[in-house]
Amino acid sequence: MSASSDHAGCFMCGLEQNADTAVVFRDPLWAADMVPGYDVPGWFVLRVRRHAERITGLDEAELGSFARRARDLVAAVTEATGAPATYLMVFGENHPHFHALITARGDGVPADRRNGNILRLREERADPEAAARLVPAVRRAYGRLAGGDAYPRSA
Repeated sequence: MSASSDHAGCFMCGLEQNADTAVVFRDPLWAADMVPGYDVPGWFVLRVRRHAERITGLDEAELGSFARRARDLVAAVTEATGAPATYLMVFGENHPHFHALITARGDGVPADRRNGNILRLREERADPEAAARLVPAVRRAYGRLAGGDAYPRSA
């Protein structure tokens, strides 16, 4: 993990223990993971590696690198899934640790499950095995798209 320690009881901080098979990348500031309970194929979380609440809790380095990480991860998920739309959502109420949920929206998603309603698919389309099979393709796409700005998966 980064220089900060795990925040006791924080779900997002606990993702530092994710197996490498669930990790798209980790750099000193950011990580992208497949998340238990949100394991719909094409769904990933981009999270700051130290415990910081809300975007206002990010330091200058985290804030300065967030947009690039988000752009590259959204592009990688879109490429790997072929989704016509990929959403980037930030809430933070249930898990008060700054993170963004990236969700690929496939052609087969009905109109009443698009936009913010895509979150209803969390239970309807959960498939941990299919979600895990996408990780290597997203990892490869991310590494290529992030180019020289990419870091090793684990730091």
